Amino acid sequence: MKYNILAADDDKEILNALNIYLTNEGMNVIKASSGGEALEILKNRNDIHLIIMDLMMPGIDGIQAILKIRSSKEIPIIILSAKSEDRDIVLGLNIGADDYITKPFNFLELVARVKSNLRRYTKFNSYQSSKDELVIRGLYLNKKTNQVKLNDTEIRLTPIEFKILALLMENPDVTFSIKTIYERVWKEPFYKSENTVAVHIRRIREKIEANPKQPIYLKVVWGIGYKIQK
Repeated sequence: MKYNILAADDDKEILNALNIYLTNEGMNVIKASSGGEALEILKNRNDIHLIIMDLMMPGIDGIQAILKIRSSKEIPIIILSAKSEDRDIVLGLNIGADDYITKPFNFLELVARVKSNLRRYTKFNSYQSSKDELVIRGLYLNKKTNQVKLNDTEIRLTPIEFKILALLMENPDVTFSIKTIYERVWKEPFYKSENTVAVHIRRIREKIEANPKQPIYLKVVWGIGYKIQK
């Protein structure tokens, strides 16, 4: 399968380098120089498998573009940004990105991140299991159809959010550390700050909890990690 990667950045040198590295890996790169151009491409194409999005672009910036994309699509998004503070990374993950890479970056690392996200996305869209349906107090998850419902109301999750929720629902009342969640879901050694997992947990809570500040499903066990309470 040949993957189509939408790369949005106003730096032509970065776009050209991305094109070279990803094309060498057998991928097809569609280039955009602004958030608005990226949105226009997505409006006319349904075959984009992953998006690489710079945050600082003229017109519609990356943040606005990601928010717009996330209102209707669950395509993996990798943010490129010169901002490296924890609060900037948290913001990027909060608005719906799946990964965050700070500039300047190693293109080989970026290619590895692209491949990793594509593997998760592909698995998410073809997930099979002998135990496909999980139900905990009105919260329903189907691993075969990738569907999540809360009291018959459909909940939209990103692939990463889905895999975290599936892991916890498969093991009710079992507390998983942040390191374990990261390594089980991302399928790579834990190396990031704790914010990466915590932000995704927060986003899941916002979608499944009536009051995210007083969750009844997704509980924190202080000093240990997270669990789904049965």
